Amino acid sequence: MAVSDTNGKLRVLGVDPAVAGATGFAIVEVNASSSARSLRFGALKLPARATFAARLRDIHQLIVGLLEEYSPDAVAVESVFTALNMRTALKLAEVRGVVLLAAAQASVPAHSYSPREVKASIAGYGAATKQQMQQMVSVQLGLLEWPEPPDAADALAVALCHAHAAFAQARMEAAMAPRVTFPQLAPAPRNQSRNVRVQSIR
Repeated sequence: MAVSDTNGKLRVLGVDPAVAGATGFAIVEVNASSSARSLRFGALKLPARATFAARLRDIHQLIVGLLEEYSPDAVAVESVFTALNMRTALKLAEVRGVVLLAAAQASVPAHSYSPREVKASIAGYGAATKQQMQQMVSVQLGLLEWPEPPDAADALAVALCHAHAAFAQARMEAAMAPRVTFPQLAPAPRNQSRNVRVQSIR
């Protein structure tokens, strides 16, 4: 989760995976002063008749392409929502799997955040509505309009959530790092001999 860029910038690919709906994606760049900008965002919507295998393939190809084009420092993915039924949760885990696979193939670290964590990080509380998330994301990124569709806004929020966590950790590590102290130098031998001569004259 470390901030690796020499200029203190962090580029994150955020992903909001979906089983039947649109999978949101976003590229966000944040610097140490918490100034954030969106490089790209959108959502992959596949035809309703597309097989689940085709969905996995297309989502994997999307993530691979984004990783190659933008070279992010990290991938942030929303975790499986615990309230989902078992069948949907398993399929969503498979969608997350192809995203994590693409990140691993590109040697980019991946991080997961629950919906509640993302909402608390962006809106200040874990029960924020989609509209409130869109509003807060647009404010933090300086967007003139709310990001659409909501799946893209969710991906932007996931990316920002990771950036906030990464910079918070970097600040904590800097604050707890041991300070370098230099040993006190002993007097030079010439000064010591001079002191001895002065004492002998007295």
